[in-house]
Amino acid sequence: MLTFKRVAFADLTTTELFAIYKLRTEIFVVEQACAYQEVDDLDLTAQHLFSLDTDGQVLAYARIMDEGDQVRIGRVAVAKRQRGQGSGRTLVTQAIQAAQTVAPQAQRIVIQAQAYLQAFYASFGFEPVSDVYLDTGIPHLDMVLKISK
Repeated sequence: MLTFKRVAFADLTTTELFAIYKLRTEIFVVEQACAYQEVDDLDLTAQHLFSLDTDGQVLAYARIMDEGDQVRIGRVAVAKRQRGQGSGRTLVTQAIQAAQTVAPQAQRIVIQAQAYLQAFYASFGFEPVSDVYLDTGIPHLDMVLKISK
């Protein structure tokens, strides 16, 4: 069972930050063979949701960004060794709950989903709001989950 922690950038320890960047780079740069600037300025204002193992390695991660009338979930990642165990479903469930806490005024949660995960996100109620497009050479689409108040 994964236990999650949600932390503002300024409150991350250097060890936590290193572990987060390590996982994100392993998945989004190396595994997906995508050369791009993985670390960006959005990290500075995002809330970081993650689960650590006993060795301090990040097992699952997402960042949450308050954008006023909407809240964005991004950089959703599950460590390779943790996949196939329901960790992605647990992570997205936790991220949706955290998004509603971080931005209680938001009317919707938005994600930029990789196209092959459309059905996965749809199972949480996300609906596509764009056609499929390429981002860093990978098919994506924008999806929205309307928040009922």
